[in-house]
Amino acid sequence: MDLLFTNIAYASVDSFVSNVNRLIINPLIILLFGLAVVYFLYGIFEFISNQENEEKKTTGKNHMIWGIIGIVIMMGVFTILNIIMRTFNIEGINPEEGTVQLNDYNP
Repeated sequence: MDLLFTNIAYASVDSFVSNVNRLIINPLIILLFGLAVVYFLYGIFEFISNQENEEKKTTGKNHMIWGIIGIVIMMGVFTILNIIMRTFNIEGINPEEGTVQLNDYNP
């Protein structure tokens, strides 16, 4: 038993970034994408079910438009990241899995 010595836990920055990306950011993006799809589908339902009421049809159209905007923004983020990674030949980053492989630093 080492009562006089401090136990130190070592963690690397790349594993921390990978875990944050995998456990927080990617599920959040998937959740927001799902919410945008549900919002779009709700707009379609609202538009179809209220054919007599012009005000509710307009509300349904707005929901569909904002749902499409949300979907396009999230697809654009993934597309821009992939274009940047391919343009600069960046390897070791996989946004779908949330993994980052860094080379060892040797000054």
